[in-house]
Amino acid sequence: MSSQHDGVGRRQFLHAGVVGGVAVAAGRVAEGFGPAGSEAPRAAAVPAFELEEATVADLQKKMESGQETARSLVEKYLQRIESLDKQGPSLHHLIEVNPDAQSIAAALDTERKAQGARGPLHGIPVLIKDNIGTADRMTTTGGSLALEGSIPAKDSFVAQKLREAGAVILGKTNLSEWANFRSTHSSSGWSGRGGQGRNPYALDRNPSGSSSGTGGGIAASYAAVGIGSETDGSIVSPSNNCGLVGLKPTIGLVSRAGIIPIAHSQDTAGPMARSVTDAAILLGALVGADSDDPATKHAAIKGHGDYTTFLDPNALKGARLGVPRKACFGMNVHGDRLVEEAIVVLRKLGAIIVDPAELPSPAKVSDSELDVLLYEFKADLTAYLASLGPKAPARTLKDLIAFNDQHKEREMPYFGQEIFLRTEKIGPLTDPKYKTALANGYKWTRTLGIDAVMTRYRLDAFIAPTSGPASLTDLVNGDYGPNGCSTIPAVAGYPHVTVPAGFTFGLPVGLSFFGRAFSEGKLLGYAFAFEQATKHRRPPRFLPTAEL
Repeated sequence: MSSQHDGVGRRQFLHAGVVGGVAVAAGRVAEGFGPAGSEAPRAAAVPAFELEEATVADLQKKMESGQETARSLVEKYLQRIESLDKQGPSLHHLIEVNPDAQSIAAALDTERKAQGARGPLHGIPVLIKDNIGTADRMTTTGGSLALEGSIPAKDSFVAQKLREAGAVILGKTNLSEWANFRSTHSSSGWSGRGGQGRNPYALDRNPSGSSSGTGGGIAASYAAVGIGSETDGSIVSPSNNCGLVGLKPTIGLVSRAGIIPIAHSQDTAGPMARSVTDAAILLGALVGADSDDPATKHAAIKGHGDYTTFLDPNALKGARLGVPRKACFGMNVHGDRLVEEAIVVLRKLGAIIVDPAELPSPAKVSDSELDVLLYEFKADLTAYLASLGPKAPARTLKDLIAFNDQHKEREMPYFGQEIFLRTEKIGPLTDPKYKTALANGYKWTRTLGIDAVMTRYRLDAFIAPTSGPASLTDLVNGDYGPNGCSTIPAVAGYPHVTVPAGFTFGLPVGLSFFGRAFSEGKLLGYAFAFEQATKHRRPPRFLPTAEL
């Protein structure tokens, strides 16, 4: 669940550097593009799609009127996937289609006729990331060939909640393999099972990770909404790169049970959608206490079953929004410019901008964050593999390392498994080094970070560029490019929402709102007010490269 654009940058974060300029040159030559500005890029030939950009409400109206059924929606989305994912622009965002999607949809159509709809997600096709467990005929692999054929004994809590809401799980999306926690030189959006995902706005650009397939797939209208997961940046960064609304919830609002883990102190699943309203609808369906995830014990009290009640176009009036200049700006001139323009809009909408409202530098938490992730990954992954039972394709991290070595040509054609090898040497969670790192992370992001600064300035939220525009995909050197603002809320375990803030060179950039624990409703309200005033979201055109 680690992202291409983690707050301190996975390259800095893991102490390994890349030369961005070399990567840019390599990318342009490899794709066969001429000099910058020599010719405007031409969009790939993509068939028109009647459900492009359709919202959850749009689809419900079509089903209620009889114009569509859940089954017909599933069939149309599957045709869309067929035309874009392995054909046409070949986006590589779907690993696996649910073979039962049509029959599930048909049963939901019958139920609608007999009893009415269960709620706003009844019959709505949803995509989920391939680290979210489903006890059906789909596998759950984290993108790795090492877990091919792995089917858990029961649904993850997220999958269970989606089914209870009447959603149709359409398929599993591609991702950065092992949620981008295998190599220090990985390319976001690449997995052994799914290959390299492509950004639908500019095909040579990276969709970002680790929820790359959900980001690119929902941007390209593969389904109405999708689920990603995040440890640090992996919901908000692909949402930034793919022009989506993405929400990383507070740790403990959405259960992690049945999801392939990195670290229990930071992991969470969350919604990715083309509108704030759809993200709010999806979040409401996921919230709930789960005995298999003790962190969720207060979810039923602190969460809400309907987050759309917070969506007020006037929500920003009087809201005090802090600008953490030193921690979150100055990483990308284009992202900064678009957020400066957004600040003008926020003021016009009645927000009080507290500028600056400085947070501790993400550099203060980078080393401690890495230590925490390494320790927790070993413990949490071991527990997950054990939960798969005696027929699991792999039982330990050592098994996975051996598998990758034995299948180098398929699993490690571009990058290795340096993080796996380092993690294997890590001790137990009783190690004082782990406890100190965890405490330091919370100190700098909570006690002296978000909580302290919000109290000092009487803030309702922080605002920042989510990241910069998407960088070129570079399978030779791995990820590079602008960092984002995800690390402080990620390490704190606090909520973070991104919403489209505009475009540069035809590439989307997001505006982030983040704040105290369980403030999702408030943040969604601010994002909604900004979205309704600006309407920056626009569908991708599948250009071969950016509009240079």
